[in-house]
Amino acid sequence: MLLTGIELLPVLHLVLHVAVPAVIAFAFYPERRRWAFLWMLAGWLIDVDHLLADPVYAPGRCSIGFHPLHTAPAILVYLLLLLPRRARPLGIGLLIHVLLDAIDCETMA
Repeated sequence: MLLTGIELLPVLHLVLHVAVPAVIAFAFYPERRRWAFLWMLAGWLIDVDHLLADPVYAPGRCSIGFHPLHTAPAILVYLLLLLPRRARPLGIGLLIHVLLDAIDCETMA
C-alpha cells in the first residue's frame, strides 16, 4: 500500500531531523564533522519534555509553545549557545530541532 502525502509528513519530519544537521556538519565542520553532527543530533534531547505531557504523544499537538523546552525562553537559551564556539553545534542542533518542529506545526494547521 502506498503512503499518501499526509502519512509521509511524520517520516519526512524525522528524516529532516537527521539530514539537516548532517548537511550542516559536513558543510561547516569538515575536520570535525562527526563531532559536530553528534552534538547537533543531541538537540533531540529537548524532546524529553514530551514526557511531562498527558498524553505523552498527541498526533495533532504542536510542540512549540506547549512543551517547556519548546518555548520562547528556552529558544533564547539555544540562541545564546551560538556564542561560545564549543557550544555552537549544540545550539545549532537545538535551533534546527525547534525550527523543524515549528514547520511541522504549520503543516498541521
